[in-house]
Amino acid sequence: MNLREPWSLRELVADLTAGRTTPAEALERSRAKVADTDPALRAWVEPLDETAPAAGPLGGVPLGVKDIVDVAGVPTRCGTELRADAPPAPSDAAIVRAWRTAGAFPVGKTVTTEFAYFSPGPTRNPADPERTPGGSSSGSAAAVAAGHVPLAIGSQTAGSVTRPAAFCGVASLVLSHGRIPTDGVVGLAPSLDSHGFFTATTADLALAWSALTGTPEAAPKPAPRLLRWTGAALGAGDAVSAAVDDACARLSDRGAVVTAFPHEVLVAELAEAHPVVMAYEAARERADELAVADRISEHLATLLRTGAATSDDDYAAARKVVTEANRRLDRLECDAIVGPAAPGPAPRGLAATGDPVMSRPWQALGLPAATVPGQFDEAGAPLGVQLIGHRHGERALLATARRAEREDSTTALDRARAAGT
Repeated sequence: MNLREPWSLRELVADLTAGRTTPAEALERSRAKVADTDPALRAWVEPLDETAPAAGPLGGVPLGVKDIVDVAGVPTRCGTELRADAPPAPSDAAIVRAWRTAGAFPVGKTVTTEFAYFSPGPTRNPADPERTPGGSSSGSAAAVAAGHVPLAIGSQTAGSVTRPAAFCGVASLVLSHGRIPTDGVVGLAPSLDSHGFFTATTADLALAWSALTGTPEAAPKPAPRLLRWTGAALGAGDAVSAAVDDACARLSDRGAVVTAFPHEVLVAELAEAHPVVMAYEAARERADELAVADRISEHLATLLRTGAATSDDDYAAARKVVTEANRRLDRLECDAIVGPAAPGPAPRGLAATGDPVMSRPWQALGLPAATVPGQFDEAGAPLGVQLIGHRHGERALLATARRAEREDSTTALDRARAAGT
């Protein structure tokens, strides 16, 4: 059973702008799709009873919100029984306010793993319900992949946006660390927590980013300089390696200059430093949960106990690895790094959410990362390629990412525009 049927943000915005559809009709389409397929997918915690607005560049686009992010008047339950009786949030999180200003509006809270860590929620993968959708932003990725909404909020501390996007076959953008304040978000590790969002394609990502920031979409550079990171030291499998090769060949055909990434060992060191930083900070950020470790999952309890036992010196040493890597990689003359978004396709089974190792190094550095969909393994499971950009360089990164996506994954609207129709 394949329930993957993404909804193009770019086409919806064009229809809203031209008056071919209304925000109320878009909301009704979203609700109908959720009613039809969410009993099988379980991407949503609860629907919200909001009126669709028509203002802003997105003009009434339905938005899914990960349930660690506050929406005014709605409890934020974080995928845990500890917050089953949480009171309604008094106000929107900063990121929700930003999306409202852009014209999107929340239609529901999406499933998250427990406190955005590894213990899975009930969500299934629309591409194959017997495979994990990834985590922790499992509900948001699945909701976009299934066409419930054309846009959904996620967050990433390790691989919580990039990995679900790759597994479910959608596009995603992880924002530079600190790009938008995280107030109103229940975080895990302050130096690592970043916002992210999901759409059907990279063209949709670019449109959404333009609306969110009030800046025009960037034109692609005629000959971007790209570095091909293999991820071999971190366990990249043959299928995803072939997908990265295919994306690099496409980029080369479209004018990019692709050369080998020179610091594979350094990235492996970052992948080892990241969990140390994450555990140390999580134990302090989630101290209340550590105090009731018998009431949380063993996944989360182990993380918090490990962090509590991590010395200040070990934390400082891990942070030093990150600082040194930032210094060395800042000297690289490139526009983006291209590599695997996950070690392979989504693993079968729902007891775990897959390995975030391909995102850990870049998340430690706080860099923006775009996941490019459109490729599949021999069994038909989605594969993701990621492009990592310069800090606060999301706009340029998305222009490059669009050139990496297969033409048959672009929207019908873009094809029509390219043909001059």
